Amino acid sequence: MVRLAAASLVGTAIEFFDFFVYGTAAALVLGPLFFPTFSPLAGTLAAFGTFAAGFLARPLGSMLFGHVGDRYGRRPVLFASLLLTGCATVAVGFIPTYATLGIAAPALLLTLRFLQGLGLGGEWGGAVLLTAEHAPAHRRALWSSFPQIGPSIGFLLANGVMLALTAGLSDAEFRAWGWRVPFWAAGLLAAGGLLLRSSLAETPQFEELSASGRRAGAPLAEVVRDHWRLVLLTAGALAVGYAVFYSVSTWALAYGTERLGVSSTVMLSCVMAAVAVMGALTPLVALLGDRWGRRPLCLAGCAASALWMFPMVALLHTARPLLMFLGFLGSLLAFITMFAVIAAYLPELYEPRVRCTGAAVGYNLAGVLGGALTPVVATTLSDGGSGPPWGVAAYLTLVALVSLGCFALLPETLPDRTGRPTPEPAAA
Repeated sequence: MVRLAAASLVGTAIEFFDFFVYGTAAALVLGPLFFPTFSPLAGTLAAFGTFAAGFLARPLGSMLFGHVGDRYGRRPVLFASLLLTGCATVAVGFIPTYATLGIAAPALLLTLRFLQGLGLGGEWGGAVLLTAEHAPAHRRALWSSFPQIGPSIGFLLANGVMLALTAGLSDAEFRAWGWRVPFWAAGLLAAGGLLLRSSLAETPQFEELSASGRRAGAPLAEVVRDHWRLVLLTAGALAVGYAVFYSVSTWALAYGTERLGVSSTVMLSCVMAAVAVMGALTPLVALLGDRWGRRPLCLAGCAASALWMFPMVALLHTARPLLMFLGFLGSLLAFITMFAVIAAYLPELYEPRVRCTGAAVGYNLAGVLGGALTPVVATTLSDGGSGPPWGVAAYLTLVALVSLGCFALLPETLPDRTGRPTPEPAAA
């Protein structure tokens, strides 16, 4: 389990490094480089629009790789998704800017971001099922939480590199070539991840399905026909997690640097410190999920998100590093209260024959609802006025309340002492 958990964690860390480095670059530099004819606000919105394309691609990636995972095994998904995301990320680092290619530059940027999202849409399902289907039932949330630590590590790596570059280079050097370095580094990380995953075994549950001839012939069709309500509920439930995380990691970064005049170094440091605490606490929260259940923690995290969004926006608007850090930390602690147990919860909700497709589609559809739109909506709502952007807080609170309602309609899946979930996944 340690080796499997490490391989899942490293893989998700690498893929989310690729995904997050784009988001940071979109907040800091992609607008003026690829959309120079736009106003500063319009350029930021355009950059966040290409950022959103990755989220729109993620459900498609989950359908594609989910089919592979349910038909041919979880293991092939881990290789193909990592390879696709790594290649697309490296290619972003080589795109000439608008000054050289004109309109073709943002078009290429959009295409590669779409391919990034396609790969990431498959990564989560494969990595989570690798641990969830190997783990003992009474510790499934704990072991499945390790892939959920990967995004924190990927975020810290991506922003740590960006922080070092913005601190060590002049603004002209960073805009000329410095922002490309993290994208080039993604190639080395992807090669290391593929090497680490080369010795992984297929999961016992998939091998049992193969041996018994019970693999789904058309997993997506079966999910749509038999589990559509569950997919919509899980997508709505998880939307708040994406909205909260990307409001902190992407929108707040742009808002702090552009509207509040805080240096990008200070903003990145505040966000990174909060993410580091969140990552360290993830397995501890998952242990609570193994003890008390998945659903109670998800409900608590949603409620905490709804209550904290207005204080978070108020603390951000102070532009004082310690207060901003506290605002970000409160948001991310509410977020991880839900997402530490999601890697166990979602697979338990779906029967094994369609688990890779169902869990991944629900998870990544939530990314469209909560992650793709949040930076764009928040940037629009925060435009104009000198006071705190209360419209952003109201929007995030509304998303949290909708997600709370969706979680309330989902069943508990905490296994009993025999390892059986209650209720059974088919009943969900």
